[in-house]
Amino acid sequence: MSRETRAMQDDDATGPAVLTLLDGEALWGKLGCTGCHGDAKDSMKGVAARYPALVAGKLVSLEQQVRHRNPALAYESRELLALSAYVARQSKGMPITIAGHTQSLIESGRALFHRKQGQLNLACAQCHDDNWGKKLAGTPIPQAHPTGYPIYRLEWQGMGSLTRRFRNCFTGMRAEPYAHGAPELVELELYLMWRARGMPMDAPAVRP
Repeated sequence: MSRETRAMQDDDATGPAVLTLLDGEALWGKLGCTGCHGDAKDSMKGVAARYPALVAGKLVSLEQQVRHRNPALAYESRELLALSAYVARQSKGMPITIAGHTQSLIESGRALFHRKQGQLNLACAQCHDDNWGKKLAGTPIPQAHPTGYPIYRLEWQGMGSLTRRFRNCFTGMRAEPYAHGAPELVELELYLMWRARGMPMDAPAVRP
């Protein structure tokens, strides 16, 4: 991150994700989340740092869990991103902790990360393991630590989910992108969160 980007992320008063967080807080009350969970600042503390997680035997992402009670919220909609960002914000600064009993699913995500795909025959690992720190189209290649999602990307001029980032990458490989909510993408997210275990959450972050 550049010094300027970090300054935007750390500005709690006028940062680009501020309005999204305010929308999420309003939706928390409007959609009746308080009825079960009370004040998110207490009940949601640390929750995002543990997702994806097994819920009733199924691996789900944080966004999917948010949609469980609000299925009308479409993937990548302003409302779902706002509510997910608000929940994730309550884990800011807390270390990522992934449950050990998801190991077989972590391995599935690892396999996808290393699988060459698309017309360009590329794997995620070729950029994010072999060439991190270098630049692609003028943008630094990160190590794929998903600590800040949902995220405000300057490239998008708005908020977006980790699934959106995945789908962008698959399109860039000229591979068929998985659908929102696809088990493969949730397993990939789990693997990346497992790689980032111990790192602090900083959602909603700001990135180039």
